[in-house]
Amino acid sequence: MSIKILWVDDEIDLLKPHILFLEEKGYSVFTSNSGDEALDLINEEDFDIIFLDENMPGLTGLETLTEINSKHPGIPVVMITKSEEESIMNEAIGSNISDYLIKPVNPHQIILSIKKNLENRKLIDEKTTLSYQQEFQNISTALSGKLDYYDWKTIYKNLVNWELKLEKSDDPGLKEILRMQKTEANKVFSKFIQNNYLDWINGEAEKKPVLSHTLIKEAVLPILHKDKKVFLILVDNLRYDQWKVLQSLLQESYRVELDDVYCSILPTATQYARNAIFAGLMPSDIKKNHPEYWIDEGTDDYRNQYEAQLLQQQLKRLRADIRFNYHKILNMTAGKKLAENLSNYISAPLNILVYNFVDMLSHARTEMEVIKELASDEPAYRSLTMSWFQHSPLKDIIKSLAEKKISIILTTDHGTIQVMHPVKVVGDKNTNTNLRYKTGRSMQYNPSEVFEINKPQDGFLPLTNVSSNYIFARENHFFVYPNNYNYYVNYYRNTFQHGGISLEEMLIPFIYLKAK
Repeated sequence: MSIKILWVDDEIDLLKPHILFLEEKGYSVFTSNSGDEALDLINEEDFDIIFLDENMPGLTGLETLTEINSKHPGIPVVMITKSEEESIMNEAIGSNISDYLIKPVNPHQIILSIKKNLENRKLIDEKTTLSYQQEFQNISTALSGKLDYYDWKTIYKNLVNWELKLEKSDDPGLKEILRMQKTEANKVFSKFIQNNYLDWINGEAEKKPVLSHTLIKEAVLPILHKDKKVFLILVDNLRYDQWKVLQSLLQESYRVELDDVYCSILPTATQYARNAIFAGLMPSDIKKNHPEYWIDEGTDDYRNQYEAQLLQQQLKRLRADIRFNYHKILNMTAGKKLAENLSNYISAPLNILVYNFVDMLSHARTEMEVIKELASDEPAYRSLTMSWFQHSPLKDIIKSLAEKKISIILTTDHGTIQVMHPVKVVGDKNTNTNLRYKTGRSMQYNPSEVFEINKPQDGFLPLTNVSSNYIFARENHFFVYPNNYNYYVNYYRNTFQHGGISLEEMLIPFIYLKAK
């Protein structure tokens, strides 16, 4: 079916060469020499695009545009005018036009405007498809080679980039290919972690990534020494792909100085990873050196209630004489209160804000059917995160910081993965309940399906009892007990969980933003 164009101009006869050119290209062109006549035609025919002269006797172009937008808001309208006055341009753009051309126009300008407005999606899809087909082979070749941590950062960022591009595509086959490649990448990454993680944390590797317990020392303090005042915002459970969709909402007020990822320790769970960030110590060392600040598995107490105290101890140990303010936001009311009184809390060189919403979102998605429906897949989960941020006090806080020219470090403690494949584990009543890692004694499982640390001290993990060990789910697996097995498999499959080994959980954003 040919594209139907309506061209409205009081001197339409002078445009005959342009109209013939478009018809030779296969377009179906209708003409009108007045706004009133054009509105009658629009009521009778379905047009794909309208070219509208701004300066016409009777009903002007802008008045005609207002009527079109009121009755037929989905039709793209291209305004054409002899005037280059800024006020007319502003009024036309403010009236939601799709394009703006200055007379005299040439046929190729018209073709470009048509393609931009009607074929843009198709052209982008075709280019994206071709580009990913070329990149697919590059990623596949890389996955079959010898990779170090820095190679994995590049691969993961590329996969996220393509995931965001292809979610706009109408090609389900291409999306499935990417999904399979990402699954393969997580399989290879899990083996990489099994082969290297213990060497990293025991200091036996030549090169090791920035890890949770070295984040303040190796990543935050160097920025603070350079910038003198920094607002560190830790959004619990924020994945790298979620950061990328939030980035567009921040770019008006902030410039990205550093877009990086660092590596979460195991377990990739708040109690372990976030306490390690603030303490500058691995979990077993926190328990050993600061037993008053460590709460073991199996207790009902809130396990991250001493973060400010742990940070104070870390700065003292590093001999860093730095004043800091610390805030934790657990609900909307607390967020609004901080936003309203922000000026009272930014006097210190280092200001820390822990924001818990995304973690609560992932838990709510597991428990509440309505949230499951709203965040049914990865794109929807990202969209829900973006919607939350747009209407959250955190956005207001960041806007205020930009006005005060205060730099931001945006980071997290761990990510999350959508789990699909159940793995059976048998444990006693003292075994913890997390679906991505287990700790306890006499657990029964298939060793080939997990990453096991049989001596917790090797992983700097606290002993819950003398014979306890730790196991971690890999890729998109999740642990299920044999009792009532099918019920829990169906209940937890397709939910977002954390604690184990995956690109999404371990390679997490570390972003440095400078106010514009």
